[in-house]
Amino acid sequence: MLAFIIQRLIQACGLMLTVALIAFTMFQFVGDPIDGMLPESATQLERDQLREELGLNDGVLTQYGRFVGNIAQGDFGISYYNKMDVLNLILERLPATLELVFVAVIISLLVGLPAGVWVSLSRNKWLTSLVQTISLIGVSLPSFIAGIVLIIVFSVWLGWLPSHGRGDIVEFGWWSSGLFSQSGWASIILPALSLALFMITMVMRLVRSEMKEVLRTDYIKFAKARGIRQRSINYVHALRNSLLPVITIIGLQIGGLIAFAVVTETVFQWPGMGLLFIQAVNYVDIPVISAYLVFISLIFICINTLVDILYRVIDPRLKNA
Repeated sequence: MLAFIIQRLIQACGLMLTVALIAFTMFQFVGDPIDGMLPESATQLERDQLREELGLNDGVLTQYGRFVGNIAQGDFGISYYNKMDVLNLILERLPATLELVFVAVIISLLVGLPAGVWVSLSRNKWLTSLVQTISLIGVSLPSFIAGIVLIIVFSVWLGWLPSHGRGDIVEFGWWSSGLFSQSGWASIILPALSLALFMITMVMRLVRSEMKEVLRTDYIKFAKARGIRQRSINYVHALRNSLLPVITIIGLQIGGLIAFAVVTETVFQWPGMGLLFIQAVNYVDIPVISAYLVFISLIFICINTLVDILYRVIDPRLKNA
C-alpha cells in the first residue's frame, strides 16, 4: 500500500508539472499584458521598463522555472490588473465558489437520489418515461441557458429571488459565508440549482441503473426467499449496495463543478473563482489565469488520487493488482 501511495504521489507531481507548463506556455500567446496595465498614452520607455520589471523579456523556460519555483513556495505572483497578490485574490474568492458547489451537491443528492430510487422501483411506465425524458433535457441543456431561464422565471417574471450577487455575508477570519443570512440563501438558490441540474440527472440515472442491477443479484433473491420485507430489501440491502459508485462519481464531480462553475458564476455574477478567471482572461492577467488553472488541476488530481487510494483500501481485489 505504501508503495502504491508513493507511486500515485509521484504521478500527481508529474501531472502538476505538466499542467503548470501547459498553463504557462498557453497564455504566452493570449496577448500582451502591458496593454492592460498602462494607459494608451504611455511611452515606449515606460512599456519597456514595466516589461523588464515583470521579467517578460526572459526566455520561456526561464520564466517557467521561476514560475514553478514560486508556486512551490506559495507565491503565484502579482496580478497584472488588480495589482494584488494572486494567492490572496484566489483565497478571497474561494469561499464563494466552494459554498456554491456545496449547495449544488446537496441539491443534487436531495433530488437525484430519491428520484433515481423511485424510477427504479416504480411500475408506472408513463411517469418513469416522463422523468427520464426530463432528465435527458437536464443533461443536454447548457448551464448558461438554464441559468438565463431561471433568472427570467424566478427573478424577472415572479420576482422571488435575486438574479445576481451573493447577498449579505458573515466574516469568519479569512473565510466568508452567505449561508448565515436570509439574503445569502436567497442569492445562492438560483446559481446552485443551475449548477446542480446536470448532476441531478446524472445521479438519478446512475442510481436507477445500479438499483436495477443490484435487484437482479442472487443475494436479493435469497432475501426475498427468506421472507424479508420488500421495503427492507429495497431501501436497506439494495440501496446501500448501490451507493458506492454514486459516492465515487460525486467525489469526482466535485472537481468538475468547481471548474465548470465559471459559466454559472458569470451568468449570475457570483463573486467566486470562476468570475475572477473570466475577468483575468478579459484583461490578459497571466498570473491569475495560470494560478487558477494550476489550482483547479490540483483539486482534480487530489480527488482522483484520494479515490484511487480509497478504492484500494475498500476493495481487497485491487491489492494485488
